[in-house]
Amino acid sequence: MTIRGLGNISAAYAATKTSTIQRQTLPSTAASYADRVNISDAAKAMLADSLTTTKERDVQNRLDAIKAKPAVERTSEESEFVRKNDKLLAEILAKDEKNRTADEVDYAQKATGFVNTMAELTPGEKALYDELIAQGNWEAAKGLNLVGMSRIGMGGQQVTLPNGRVFDPTTTEVTADNIRNLFKQMFVDDTGRIGRQFEALASYLERRETADKATASA
Repeated sequence: MTIRGLGNISAAYAATKTSTIQRQTLPSTAASYADRVNISDAAKAMLADSLTTTKERDVQNRLDAIKAKPAVERTSEESEFVRKNDKLLAEILAKDEKNRTADEVDYAQKATGFVNTMAELTPGEKALYDELIAQGNWEAAKGLNLVGMSRIGMGGQQVTLPNGRVFDPTTTEVTADNIRNLFKQMFVDDTGRIGRQFEALASYLERRETADKATASA
């Protein structure tokens, strides 16, 4: 009887101990599950970041491929893709063209694939363009833009004007006299519009030169 009682007590104790152990392990199991959930969430976040990065890289790669082509070789869909996905270009085009800096015009011309006149101007001439824009002298700024246009594709070639004068537009300094007597003579201007733009630039350069001389002699 005694032995049988001890056996029952031992069995009961073993069951109680096992139940206690099981209860003690439950928090650990819950914690492990929470860890797995957290890791899963982190993995999802990493995957989302990876997908975003991949998508952005794909967009940038296509933008680069399209921008490598001139505007005449781009489809309407490609042109629209550039305008839609190039954020900097969108910001520039949203500005009034009369307020765009030389660097902004340069970027827009390259991104859209049109004639890149700004690439033909020296750093000093680009600074002059920004100066004209800052002062609201749009006509003179367009005249300077025409100087850049006159240099496209020249590659150091000499230009012979109708009056017989010869010069290299890529190395000729932008001065009032050179604007009137050289650069202006390269264009056929039936409307007088180009002439007004060049004259606005030449007049501005004259005023600036006079002011610089006055400052130097003061």
